[in-house]
Amino acid sequence: MMAGPSATTFHSLRDERFRRLFDDFQSTAYRLETRQSYDVSYEQEEFERFRAGRARGQFPGIASWADRVRAGRRLGKSFTRVHVMEEPLTDYLRFEAAWCYRDTVAAGEDVRVIPIQPGQWPDGIPRLDYWLFDSHRLLLMNYSRHGTFLSAELVNDPERVSDAVRWQQRAWALSVPFNEYAAGFDEFMRRR
Repeated sequence: MMAGPSATTFHSLRDERFRRLFDDFQSTAYRLETRQSYDVSYEQEEFERFRAGRARGQFPGIASWADRVRAGRRLGKSFTRVHVMEEPLTDYLRFEAAWCYRDTVAAGEDVRVIPIQPGQWPDGIPRLDYWLFDSHRLLLMNYSRHGTFLSAELVNDPERVSDAVRWQQRAWALSVPFNEYAAGFDEFMRRR
């Protein structure tokens, strides 16, 4: 789902204009995640530690996100996220849940999960990652088939934004709170 000519495109997660979107929104930042694996460079060292069963080390990427969530919450802003997760969970999803979501939920992010079985997909939910700010600014997140970030596109088309709001409502209705979901797993997100 590529954006049209009216879109602003970001090719780096470190782009200051991209980062500013997470400070400049007024009240809500919502994320839909649909991939079962992401290839994120700042997570590689911790991901390898997790896969090797070693103790968690410093995790600056998640620490800075948790700080951002806490700061936003103090200003009355809400951060919400729904992740469609296929079971059994991939190593990456186990890592993300155990070493990322637990921290961001503790910081005040409302993370939810739609668990699915292989070959299934929830009705009314696209296979598309995006951020939706204040229910009117849509940021499409584009990844390679291996989960590497390619670009993010800020879309201004009201019809596409309306679609994203509808998908958000549908995903929220189908999801369960992360802590409720995680209660069925051990500390490494393996089913009990």
